[in-house]
Formats: sequence, structure tokens, C-alpha cells
Amino acid sequence: MRRWHGVEVSPPGIDHAPRTAADAHRARRRRVGTGAALVLVLAAAAIAVAVGFVRSVATADTGVAVAPVEISAAALYVHVSGAVERPGLYRLDGGARVVDVVSAAGGFTDTADRTAVNLARPLVDGEQVQVPEVGEASSTGAPVSGDGRVNLNTADVAALDTLPRVGPAIAERIIAWREENGRFTSVDDLLSVPGIGEKMLAGLRDLVTV
Repeated sequence: MRRWHGVEVSPPGIDHAPRTAADAHRARRRRVGTGAALVLVLAAAAIAVAVGFVRSVATADTGVAVAPVEISAAALYVHVSGAVERPGLYRLDGGARVVDVVSAAGGFTDTADRTAVNLARPLVDGEQVQVPEVGEASSTGAPVSGDGRVNLNTADVAALDTLPRVGPAIAERIIAWREENGRFTSVDDLLSVPGIGEKMLAGLRDLVTV
């Protein structure tokens, strides 16, 4: 420390220590404030990193959750009998056709009447497909139910021809509709058969079943 014209002058590069308690208090507050600001900056950075990680995980989880899932069609259970290699009950996918159940049953036998079966017809759950042999009438079960009514889903032309006002021509149309559209689910489905109207249906309603 040197004096210059009665004033004390410190050498260059040397800081003065706080001369008063107030100066010391202000210096401490500056140091505390700087440290607190540094802590806040570090905490904010850590929070940002954590949020980014959580977002990345959430995005990955969402991607898995919305991944497309293939849903198969409802299954069909169909009984195939007659002139096929392996008669029995088969489970097929929805939308299957007669050709699919015949293929599942090992195909036709050598004696099968292949022209008597509509291979393109869609199948319905619970039906029976009977493949006749050559010379045998095609049928899907007993043509007449236990109460004497004619079963629209199993009757052949001869059985349908016994119904009033149903001749061979309309009997053939009933069977053709059945082969093209699948089983009758209601007697009212007869209205979809060409040549059958409300009046004729009313006369057949108590004589037929499905």
C-alpha cells in the first residue's frame, strides 16, 4: 500500500476486502444468488431431459398400441357327407364356399356326381352338404320333418312337388335359390323365389319348415 498525495493506493491487480459489514453482506448475497441461479439452470436441464425421455417412451408405446391387427372372419362349421374321401364336420373361415369344404374333405370320390353340387355356392354355419353318387338324388338331409312339414333346406324336387301349387318348375327354382344363396333362414325367404308371391306363401306357410 502506498500513499499518493495523502491517498492510499493499492497496487494494480489487488482487490480491496469489503470495508464495511454492508459491503460484506452484499458480496455474500451475490455469491448465494449466483449459486442459486446455477442450481435452477441445472434443475431445468434435468427436467427437460426427463420430459424428453417420457415423451419418447409414450410415442413408442402409442406406436405399439395402434399397430394394425388382422381380425379373422367368423368360423363356419359344416357337415359334409356322401361321395367325398373324408366325410365329417369341418371348420372353415367365414366366406367359404362348397368347393372349400369338398376340398377339406379330400375331394370327390370316383363315384361322385360332380354335376349335382354347386361348388360356387357360399356356405352358412351349421349346414350339411351331401355329395351324391351318380344316379343318386341330391339332398342335404331328410326332406320331411318329424311333424310332416317339408324342409325347404333338405327337400329334393320330388318332395317339393308334393306341396300344393308347387310343380316341378317352382321346385327347381326353390332348389336353385338354395344353392345360390345358402340355406333358407325363414319361410318368408320363399318370397325371393321367382313365381312365389304373398298368396302362395300363405298357403305354404303351415306345410314347410327350415
